[in-house]
Amino acid sequence: MAEAMRAGATLEIRGLNVYYGGSHALQGVDLTLGKGVLSVVGRNGMGKTTLCKSIMGLVHSASGSIRFNGQELRGRSPADIARLGIGYVPQGRRLWRSLSVDEHLRMVSSGHGGDWSIERIYSTFPRLGERKNNGGGQLSGGEQQMLAIARALLLNPKLLVMDEPTEGLAPVIVSQVEDMLHRLGEEGNIDVLVIEQNIGVATAVADQVAIMVNGRINRLIDSGQLSGDRDLQQRLLGVGRHAHDETPDVETPKPREADGAHGPRPQKVYVSNPAMPTRWSKPVPVRVLENAARTISPVPSARLEGGVQADLRPLSAPGESVVLVAGTLDTKGPELRYIRDIIRDAGLPVRMVDLSTSGAHSGAEIPANQIAAFHPRGASGVFTSDRGESVAGMTLAFERWIARQTGIGGIIGAGGSGGTAMIAPAMRTLPIGIPKMIISTVASGNTSQYVGPSDITMMYSVADVQGLNSITRTVLRNGANALAGMVRGRKEFESQAAKTAVAGLPAIGLTMFGVTTPCVQQVTQMLDDDYDCLVFHATGIGGQSMEKLIDSGLISAVLDITTTEICDMMVGGVFPATQDRFGAIIRKRMPYVGSCGALDMVNFNAPETVP
Repeated sequence: MAEAMRAGATLEIRGLNVYYGGSHALQGVDLTLGKGVLSVVGRNGMGKTTLCKSIMGLVHSASGSIRFNGQELRGRSPADIARLGIGYVPQGRRLWRSLSVDEHLRMVSSGHGGDWSIERIYSTFPRLGERKNNGGGQLSGGEQQMLAIARALLLNPKLLVMDEPTEGLAPVIVSQVEDMLHRLGEEGNIDVLVIEQNIGVATAVADQVAIMVNGRINRLIDSGQLSGDRDLQQRLLGVGRHAHDETPDVETPKPREADGAHGPRPQKVYVSNPAMPTRWSKPVPVRVLENAARTISPVPSARLEGGVQADLRPLSAPGESVVLVAGTLDTKGPELRYIRDIIRDAGLPVRMVDLSTSGAHSGAEIPANQIAAFHPRGASGVFTSDRGESVAGMTLAFERWIARQTGIGGIIGAGGSGGTAMIAPAMRTLPIGIPKMIISTVASGNTSQYVGPSDITMMYSVADVQGLNSITRTVLRNGANALAGMVRGRKEFESQAAKTAVAGLPAIGLTMFGVTTPCVQQVTQMLDDDYDCLVFHATGIGGQSMEKLIDSGLISAVLDITTTEICDMMVGGVFPATQDRFGAIIRKRMPYVGSCGALDMVNFNAPETVP
């Protein structure tokens, strides 16, 4: 009987491929966990965490198979996967700071019968019993890891997936975790997949170790062989037996680069005392001085701490596109997740983008700190003590982040005046034609400052976007379904156009105002057979819309018959151009014919507004 049970694999992964945009993170991974404990080791960035998230349904896999006790996991939600009997100990613990240890455990244990109970947890981890009334934010790193493991064990899973359970722990805590894994393997009730960088732990708790290199399982090796072969450890993993610092890498001296090779350094103005000092004032911490510093020269590129370039993580596999749901998840979380679920139910891949400035964890695929890294001053330019400065910083960071992304099939956001002002600039950077929608409380007023020259669709929320009720559910559902329809319609149109392969007429931009209408109409009639004539109303926004299409490469020539927007800009009219009125034409070096149409007039509102 026992042999029959061992014949069936608990976890079987075949040909698993996962993409982050153009990056092939998991490349045909094949891995089998029969019974007991299996360790997976590898350097940073090899795809170990992505493998865990793929098993739990937290990231989308492009192809392959993940089977648990014969049941396919791909396509299931994380909640469904957990109900099948898979526990997950994520990297970073992910605890609630406001809940006590005992509240964590009681919340998880409700409705789950089995060998593991709260009493057994306190017996296995006596330190948790001593700290049962302390909040998650009051625990040490080792205690937090114990609680994360205990939380997963209380589900009484059949399979436990652990992502670097000993990361950052003291040696005595590492030994406790190692002993617990030994006991789990000996009892045989729970099979364990351990992702680990500590070679000593990985080889001690499992008979076999899978080595991951560049998104593939390079080999499956006996733990005794790997443990005793230091040269093999160095060659495959670049680490010693127990830690990274045991065999430090020797840095190769590099020639000193000339000053300014990386561009000018940011110049900062520091205030030694951000608050008026008194005789009782304490020294101001360096962190406070850094946050209060004002940058007076731009930084050429976003960088994280330590000078590391901000990580641009692709959104989807090559040739695929995703829908972004963007907003502040700390204040609009239920509403944005409601939109996400509707779009997902429509069969479209969707990613959540968190624009919160509170620093709280949201669970979004693109968290706030990843967006904030694209601010010219990095995350310190976003997460400040001043809310206005933080919102402005996140707005700029999101605009810079989205400008570098590919694979966006559509984007939708929801919020009030602040959220709308934060989302709209990033949407305006996207090319014309990509569906864009904002569900907002300000959509019934003057929306020109939000829409600008782009094709953003704005929907009035009727009630404030604050909580789900009969009104907000209806409006949010309509908006989400509208965006899903636009995304599907665009895909179908592009698919049909690719099949027919009929070349369209080259597009020409023409500007028109009331007094130049007869001229533009006659020119359009003459060119209609050979060109796709796009006429823009010269009302300030009309000229900007034409220039946006020029920058997007959708216009091949311009007949600028009406340049009246220049007069409004110079005299103070209501239809002004921007300082970049001819910039797109110059940048693209395209054929251009300009005229002085309607240059003899300036537009104002009521007579009393005329200077």
